[in-house]
Amino acid sequence: MNTNEHLPSLTRRGFLGHGTRGITAAALASLLSSRGVADEQGGIVGPRHRRPRIKRIVHLCMAGGPSHLETLDWKPKLREMHGEPMPESYTKGQQIAQLQGQRLVCFGPQYDFRRFGESGQLICEQFPHFGGIADKICIVNSLHGQEINHDPAHTLMNTGSGLSGRPSMGSWLTYGLGRMADDLPGYVVLTSRGRGGQAQPIAARQWSAGFLPGRHQGVHFQSKGSPVHYLDNPQGVDRTAQGEVVDAVRELDGLAADVDPILRTRIAQYELAFRMQASVPELVDFSDEPKDVFELYGTQGADGTYAANCLLARRLLERGVRFVQLYHRAWDHHSRIKRDIELCAGEVDQASAALVSDLERRGLLEDTLVLWGGEFGRTPMGQGDGRDHHIKGFSCWMAGGGVRGGTTYGATDELGYAAVDAPMSIHDLHATMLHLCGIDHERLIVRFQGRDYRLTDVHGHVVKEILA
Repeated sequence: MNTNEHLPSLTRRGFLGHGTRGITAAALASLLSSRGVADEQGGIVGPRHRRPRIKRIVHLCMAGGPSHLETLDWKPKLREMHGEPMPESYTKGQQIAQLQGQRLVCFGPQYDFRRFGESGQLICEQFPHFGGIADKICIVNSLHGQEINHDPAHTLMNTGSGLSGRPSMGSWLTYGLGRMADDLPGYVVLTSRGRGGQAQPIAARQWSAGFLPGRHQGVHFQSKGSPVHYLDNPQGVDRTAQGEVVDAVRELDGLAADVDPILRTRIAQYELAFRMQASVPELVDFSDEPKDVFELYGTQGADGTYAANCLLARRLLERGVRFVQLYHRAWDHHSRIKRDIELCAGEVDQASAALVSDLERRGLLEDTLVLWGGEFGRTPMGQGDGRDHHIKGFSCWMAGGGVRGGTTYGATDELGYAAVDAPMSIHDLHATMLHLCGIDHERLIVRFQGRDYRLTDVHGHVVKEILA
């Protein structure tokens, strides 16, 4: 027998292809035989760079840019100067969005502020529930950014760069630390639409994994109906029948010739999707929540509101989701800001505070970070009866593990124009968040197309003054 006639078909690629079919089949078989076993959950940071203070993060993103001057940053001098020309010394040569080249007039705060809690935190009177957790939150009044329009500003807040294509902070976190749940994604996004202001669109690229493996991308859950598309089996197909289909697919010996990173990610997502078919219906079934919880949040649940999403966020966090992001589209107040702040406060004040309180009473707040804020602030100059975009100084608050509650960090000038005391950049915020998770932001690095990338790029420092 001439054995040489068989050799041309047994190439290196062919050998590897035949050899890996068993690996592929075994992975697919786990859909049937190991349905409770998670796919690869571990992150690349192990052991942690430092002792972690938190395990999970929830980002309450007020999309559109909430005015710091009607929420967290009281400016009595600006009220005194209402209607007067804005001093040129503040604005000359500065980047302004739609007010560029126009006559700039001071526009005073539209609501009074009150002191809340034993700490005496100054908070707008329209947010009394924020006041109720004043001793648990750290208010930052010295944030500043680089991007003055919504989409790039969201991109900067999410990825550390105003350019699209970089991984989001939720993706960086799951890449570094891995997933904690075997039947839910590590990163979930929820969205809602408010009644006040212009509802700017939110693009899915804001929760993209960028150049990281695709399994680290945020998964957008719908606020009404089935939270995930194609979650239910087709009519007439039960879980056993679906398993038989997967078993048949496994038997297709030539399904894949090579096991590569893309295929491994796809298999992992198949496995996760299969497990989510069992876990997600229970997740969004609020019938096990007592009446007092609904009253705490101000919702009956599953109605698409921000309050319902806050309750769902708590359920996600307690089931092991590492990063949850809530976008509430309502905060672009170029006009009618007094009316719209009242509307927005009515939608987010109670539920945001309820999430903090609920996490605390369940023992989760001590290792969870809650971040509330937008992509930028609003100008101290008026735009009719509203305010323009503003990046020189704006506010947020944080609560939870490792954060000093009952404190205010940093300050803007007396008119609320620029951060002048302890300015905090977006990169500083990211560095501090990673630090709380036990990650050194300068060491979480990925080389892509010949360059080293990180969430904080080449910037950022940990703001230790706000840490407990």
